[in-house]
Amino acid sequence: MSDVPDNAAAGLPEELSAVDQLLHRGEANPRTRSGLMGVELLDATPDWERFRARFENASRKVLRLRQKVVMPTLPTAAARWVVDPDFNLDYHVRRVRVPAPGTLREVMDLAEVALQSPMDISRPLWTATLVEGLADGTAATMLHLSHAVTDGVGAIEMFANIYDVERDPPPAKIAPLPIPEDLSPNDLMREGFNRLPGSIAGGIVGAIGGAASLFTRVVRDPVSSVGGVVNYARSSARVMGPVADPSPLLRRRSMSSRTEAIDIKFSDLHKASKAAGGSINDAYLAGLCGALRLYHEAKGIPVATLPMAVPVNLRSDDDPAGGNRFAGVNLAAPVGIADPTRRIAKVRAQMMRKREERAIDMVGAMAPLISLLPDSILESVAGSVVNSDVQASNVPIYPGDTFIAGAKILRHYGIGPLPGVAMMVVLVSRAGYCTITTRYDRAAVADEALWARCLRDGFDEVLALGGEGRSTPASFAADPPAPSSEAPQTSPSTSANGSAAQ
Repeated sequence: MSDVPDNAAAGLPEELSAVDQLLHRGEANPRTRSGLMGVELLDATPDWERFRARFENASRKVLRLRQKVVMPTLPTAAARWVVDPDFNLDYHVRRVRVPAPGTLREVMDLAEVALQSPMDISRPLWTATLVEGLADGTAATMLHLSHAVTDGVGAIEMFANIYDVERDPPPAKIAPLPIPEDLSPNDLMREGFNRLPGSIAGGIVGAIGGAASLFTRVVRDPVSSVGGVVNYARSSARVMGPVADPSPLLRRRSMSSRTEAIDIKFSDLHKASKAAGGSINDAYLAGLCGALRLYHEAKGIPVATLPMAVPVNLRSDDDPAGGNRFAGVNLAAPVGIADPTRRIAKVRAQMMRKREERAIDMVGAMAPLISLLPDSILESVAGSVVNSDVQASNVPIYPGDTFIAGAKILRHYGIGPLPGVAMMVVLVSRAGYCTITTRYDRAAVADEALWARCLRDGFDEVLALGGEGRSTPASFAADPPAPSSEAPQTSPSTSANGSAAQ
């Protein structure tokens, strides 16, 4: 919120980690691009100058919003975050208008164009777009951020300074301007050359010390030392190995994607999860499995399981907002189980077991090595590391009401990247509602009308466990129930404003 202390930039590292650098390099390739998008629906159209001023002040408080990445001309040093001496707020904070009365469908289509477009990596890696012209004088915002800056949880902390907890709070104190840094790629390369002798010496000393420490441990307790290595290797194989055969229906990949979303009352999803003895996350993943089952059955290609990756937050209270602190859990998603209670139990058992793996952050451990690979093979390696059909993320945001420039945020839809997967799904819980947003590759999910219905009905199966709560279509019109497996339908979908979906 806007009352967050002014130390929001404290503790940010200057150098990119290996994971952050991989994500930054991925921006150049549409198949590895990893932008994060938050679409917010507002109850009114904010005053433009007030809206712009909110981001001006936030960029002064949160250093990453004014920093760009400098890559050395030769890899003699790690890439570095520096305060951009040419920072231009008007490039990052924008406004557009859709033909009135606009709908969420049109905002989602604008978001797709932004996510499929490369970010300018010579500038700070974010934009905020105010979308005007929505029905009844409402508006939307699109907050676009490179995954190289931070992960979903970090982004919530980073952008907290743009929000208020009341509609018209007293004017906020203007933060001082950060000091700009004029560092060129050649400058950074030369710094790396100058530090090279010391780095080599330090590396040798560290290697000798590490070897001595390892030798001491082996001598004192050889059985435990060797057993620990073997157990870690076995855990690594479980973490990185395939957990299920990929779906034959979701195997194709293209350069075109689409986003659909539904709304659910948080209390309804909570009741359903407790009725089945699971968590909100268990119920969410089980609802997604139900939607995937309905889609596969309607297409005449039922499957028992498919590989699903679920990011797990590794961020502690002491970690700064910037950077990425997550690991991936691979599930054999139980899409073939029709009973939602059994589905929740199956998901829960896998998640609890996978979270305890010693090598859960194996991808992070491999990142320094992967980051040395040339761009020509980075894409194929990234695809093999992901090794899933679907990714599903869960991002809790603010439990109470929040406002931006006098407008209340009604809903928040999280749209994630598609790093070689057929579908990215994001649950966002905010202000009493959960939104489920699915972004999918249109070559893998070719029947968009059918998927929209299956999405709604799959979650309604789970919600029925807790009572009469049901999901509400957000980006598409309420259609008849999803077709059975005996009668696949391929008719075009209809958007909320009555036009054929694009």
